[in-house]
Amino acid sequence: MKIQIGKYNHLQIIDANEHGFILGFTEDERVLLPNRYLDKTLEQGDWLDVFVYLDSEDRPIATTENPLAQVGQFKLLRCLDVNQVGAFLDWGLSKDLLAPYGQQAKPMHTGRSYLVYLYIDNASQRIVASSKLDRFVDKSPHHFSQGEQVDLIVRRKTDLGYLCIVNATHSGLIFKDQTVKPLKIGQELKGYIKQIREDGKINLSLNKGATQAKDSLANIILEQLVKNNGFLPLNDKSKPQEIYHQFSVSKAIFKRTLGKLYKERKIIIRADGIYLS
Repeated sequence: MKIQIGKYNHLQIIDANEHGFILGFTEDERVLLPNRYLDKTLEQGDWLDVFVYLDSEDRPIATTENPLAQVGQFKLLRCLDVNQVGAFLDWGLSKDLLAPYGQQAKPMHTGRSYLVYLYIDNASQRIVASSKLDRFVDKSPHHFSQGEQVDLIVRRKTDLGYLCIVNATHSGLIFKDQTVKPLKIGQELKGYIKQIREDGKINLSLNKGATQAKDSLANIILEQLVKNNGFLPLNDKSKPQEIYHQFSVSKAIFKRTLGKLYKERKIIIRADGIYLS
C-alpha cells in the first residue's frame, strides 16, 4: 500500500517523536502527524483517518483537519491572494492552495470564487488547482443510464441552459426549461440522467423522470384542489416562480401535468386558475 498525497488515508500510528506521531504502513511509507493535531486518547498501534498534503517545505504531512476538496475533485474555492506565482485559494487548510497562472482559464482576483479541479502536478509533485476544466472532464464513453440519480456541479451557463459536471467525471446539460430559478456556478445538487443522446452526450433533469414527476404532481394537484374547495389560482399562464413556490417544480412539468389532468377530464382550466371537474 502507498500513502496518497492530496487524499484521505487510513493509517496506523507506528512511532512517535518530539514533533508528533509517525503514521504509515511500513518504514518506507510514513508521514508525520504534528503534535497540534494529537488526541490524548491516541496511542501506538491505533488507526486513524487523516488527510495528507505537502507542508511549506514540500514534505508530506498529515492533518486531522478536513479540506474543502481533495485531489481528483471539482470545487468552488475563494481566492485569498495573488502574486507573481499565481493565485492562492482557500481550501480549508493552513497552507493555501496554488492555482498557477498557466492553469487559470481567466486571471483570478482576490475575493472572488472559482470552480477548480485539484490534481498533482507531474513536474513539482505539488497539489495544485486549475480552472481550465476541459482538461479534466472525462471524454471517454460513460456508463450512465436513463433515470439514474447523479451528483451535479454547475460549471457554466450557456445559451441552452447550464453545463454541469456529472459525478465528478463527465459533462452534461440542464436545459433552461428544467430550471425554475437561476443556478449558480459551483452549486452542488442532485439530478437525474434525462436522456443519453446518440452521440453520447448527456441531457440532465432536476426531477426524477417526466412520467414519474407528472404522476406524482398530478396527485398533489388533485389533493390541493380538494383542500381548497376545488380551486387553485394557478394555470399554464402562471409565472414560474409562483408555480415553484406552490409545488417546487418547473413550469414545463407543471404544464405537462395540467395537460394530463385535462385530458383525463379531472380538471377545468380557466383564466383565473384550475377547477376540479
